[in-house]
Amino acid sequence: MTVYDTPLILGSPRFASSHKTQPATSTDRADQAAAWRTVGPDQVATVTGNFAVGMHEADGRSWIAVDRFGIESICWRVVDGKLRFAARADDLVDGDAEIDPQAIYDYLYFHVIPSPRTIFKGVYRLPPGHVAIFEHGEVSVKPYWQPTFEAPRETSFDALAVEFRQLLRDSVEAQLDGSKPGCFLSGGTDSSTVAGLLGEVSDQQAATFSIGFDAQGYDEMAFARIAAQQFKTEHHEYYVTPDDLVRSIAKVASHFDQPFGNSSALPAYYCAKMAHEHGMTRLLAGDGGDELFGGNSRYAKDRIFGWWGLLPSGLRTAALEPLLEGQRASGIGLLRKTASYAEQASVPMPDRQQMYNLLLRLGADNVLTPALLAQVDQAAPLAQQRTVWSSSSSVNASALNKQLAYDWRYTLAESDLPKVRGATQLAGVGVGYPLLDDRLLAFSCKLPDAYKLKGLKLRWFFKEALRGLLPEEIIKKKKQGFGLPFGVWANGHDGLKAIARESLHGIAERGVVRRDFVDELLKKRLPEYPGYYGEMVWILMMLEQWLRAKAPNFRIDPAGRKVISAR
Repeated sequence: MTVYDTPLILGSPRFASSHKTQPATSTDRADQAAAWRTVGPDQVATVTGNFAVGMHEADGRSWIAVDRFGIESICWRVVDGKLRFAARADDLVDGDAEIDPQAIYDYLYFHVIPSPRTIFKGVYRLPPGHVAIFEHGEVSVKPYWQPTFEAPRETSFDALAVEFRQLLRDSVEAQLDGSKPGCFLSGGTDSSTVAGLLGEVSDQQAATFSIGFDAQGYDEMAFARIAAQQFKTEHHEYYVTPDDLVRSIAKVASHFDQPFGNSSALPAYYCAKMAHEHGMTRLLAGDGGDELFGGNSRYAKDRIFGWWGLLPSGLRTAALEPLLEGQRASGIGLLRKTASYAEQASVPMPDRQQMYNLLLRLGADNVLTPALLAQVDQAAPLAQQRTVWSSSSSVNASALNKQLAYDWRYTLAESDLPKVRGATQLAGVGVGYPLLDDRLLAFSCKLPDAYKLKGLKLRWFFKEALRGLLPEEIIKKKKQGFGLPFGVWANGHDGLKAIARESLHGIAERGVVRRDFVDELLKKRLPEYPGYYGEMVWILMMLEQWLRAKAPNFRIDPAGRKVISAR
């Protein structure tokens, strides 16, 4: 068990001039420790960059903090009246580990376990942009930073575009460490932007690394090749196969400090592994562009839903809603879709996003055992989401900016960044996120809504400002990324079928899911809709594989009174 008493210093913090004893980005841990002692828990907001820090002070007070996006990670636990902290949750437990049933429910709801909870009872992960102070036997956790969206500046598009491109160049250049420059390249807007700018700011030829899948609708290698050719990178490709999954599922699952169900982790690992085999020590990732500049399709969908609210309330409640309610079961496609639209539009955020939650659509009672459900609060995940939504941005933030800030927490900090962090650590390479630079964050907070989402055009400003840098084909393409065709493959590959079947029966034996649900999922639902139900098979499989490695004896008491030993 690796527990850091003092100090724990991770990442590359940038200190204000009044706090640094050496250059603001010094990598010397002694220099950083001295700077952090000067900062203290009350001035963490003056520090930028990616960081996690844990300090024990001479007066007996202890404190921890993590950067605004949760690029780094820090977990904590109180043991014998002292605060213990570590980068990983599993480094804070030993023979006394106890699995939290609520965390399992949260995992099946979110496909990850969002902070502050972890899979272990009594062990917590610090949420992004937060600081925790331990004194007089108590821990207080509070945000030291929350986004503030300022009124748009009266600046021309051309001036903003020039500023934006320079900020991008500066952000990419700041991530270089003297080693050979390289990046993930999915063929999407963000990774292509990073690849293109690497060629501009480095005097070395950049290396790019791309993953493909031999499955219809999942492969976008053609776009990665377009970008690599335009930017003249040293390009490398690897096609992930079902056999690769069979070999690596257990390895990837057990590497994370708690169950992690983002299926893109495995292709991200193979991409980073390929880079490591080609001598790379650090990769840049394009995460953050969608969430800072309005690139996710749900932003456009929610704008459409917002139009419903512009109708006079009397017209909606007295006439349209009763009319459409009667058409909900209609066989006429347009009427049925209109009724569905009205139903979704009438649900406020963030509740609306959970209308297609996989666990809720299947029905928790149909999926999980009564013994597990007796030990969890099924309302807790949505309650947390509502709290984050209400506090995710300034009072005067627009609906779009509130959603961006919300996604900084749930999409970036809780899912995408842990995915890349875990995949690169397992492969043995470092990683940097130039699009999450604090300067770009500040720029985004001042950008007009219409520049992020122009009508229904996603990330309009980002794309228009980069015309001439990005290939036109990439500007016009639809977003895809490293999506994994697991469900499709699991229907036809004997090895994947076997590991999926064995894993799901294993998690049923532990008393987590119902045996009849597992049988129906594998025999009926997955063959009929592999792309959709493959996600549920994946998250259950990864849960079981993690438990085998980290808590092999974990069981839910059939009587629902307790959790049987985790070890």
